[in-house]
Amino acid sequence: MSDHSETAVLADEPVPPPTEASEIAAEELEEGSSLWRDAWQRLRRNKLALASLFIFLAICLFCVAGPWFSPYNADAQDLFLGAVGPSWAHPFGTDTLGRDLMVRVMEGGRISLLVGLVATMVALLIGVMYGAVAGYLGGKVDSAMMRFVDLLYALPFTIFVILLMVAFGRSLWLIFVAIGAIEWLTTARIVRSGVLGLKKQEFVEAANSLGFSHMRIIVRHLIPNVLGPVIVVATLTVPAVMLLEAFLSFLGLGVQPPDASWGVLINEGQQNMEIFPWMLIFPAFFFALTLFCLNFLGDGLRDALDPKSAKD
Repeated sequence: MSDHSETAVLADEPVPPPTEASEIAAEELEEGSSLWRDAWQRLRRNKLALASLFIFLAICLFCVAGPWFSPYNADAQDLFLGAVGPSWAHPFGTDTLGRDLMVRVMEGGRISLLVGLVATMVALLIGVMYGAVAGYLGGKVDSAMMRFVDLLYALPFTIFVILLMVAFGRSLWLIFVAIGAIEWLTTARIVRSGVLGLKKQEFVEAANSLGFSHMRIIVRHLIPNVLGPVIVVATLTVPAVMLLEAFLSFLGLGVQPPDASWGVLINEGQQNMEIFPWMLIFPAFFFALTLFCLNFLGDGLRDALDPKSAKD
């Protein structure tokens, strides 16, 4: 008898039962899966974006796996073969120290892509959590957090990165952290905007009614629903990071020898471009091609995930 009365009391309460919350979550999951399928179909119809994706993957494979199949070591010097033009033995030629330039371009691509991807991941981790917390809490907390973002936008971050590199040395990990720490602001704004529109949805209110913690709601329910714009931002942040790393390399604050990124190779090549133009042409070609592919892919993903932007 007491069980029936207890059930009646629970039924009268406004709190949605677990089955209702589960149904809402299932509907949201099904809708999210449908959105991703539709986005993939739209991306497949964008020939330029799809071609950019395959070219970018081919470049990654070339840089990651290529050195394993080459008979040359990126750091092996042979002064008798210094500054030799492209040939069957050395398709990209050699540099002034006799090092095979094709292997150097592969190794440089590894480092440039690693800097771009890792620094972007650092920026996304900071920006996604910061923006999600600001948007979810709202009110004065949101206002204060976003004013802090506005303040950081006004600072000359390139100078900040240069000062860090001068003060703490040219460590590759410091490059990851320094660049990633200045690229998260746009991500935070985009995620905050998305969360502001989601936090009044039924599935969030149901999770609140069931007593889920704020962090669980943010991580399990809100962030997955703003991943579309975040992915677009990521594809556009990677080339921006690679450009910044190349700029640091031109200033002598990039990767330390004997390692070399594409930025370092381009810097070395432009010093000898009038006499040995191949030293500039090959690293610059791969660097520019990668940037174009990522930008075209980012545009395609934006149009696929937000069809309205493509129509506008």
